[in-house]
Amino acid sequence: MCLAIPGQVVAIVDEQNRLARVDVAGVRRNVSVGLLDADGGATPGDWVLIHVGFAISRIDEEEARATLGLLEQMGTEYEQELAELKGSVIE
Repeated sequence: MCLAIPGQVVAIVDEQNRLARVDVAGVRRNVSVGLLDADGGATPGDWVLIHVGFAISRIDEEEARATLGLLEQMGTEYEQELAELKGSVIE
């Protein structure tokens, strides 16, 4: 199962390639934020939905926390998605 998981942008790590460091439930990974450029881009502190290494939309903190709560209730599928995120690397 593939999920879009909320994460918070910690830093823009590569402006030219549009990569940001994002925290997802304690897991920090680089993701592409280039898809958000048409909508004003991403900045540290923003909450985004992440799918297969790409931030696909910006969301507010309330929606992010509600979504994380629902995902945590999914149990195994959510844990699997976090494990896959831990194993992924975008540099």
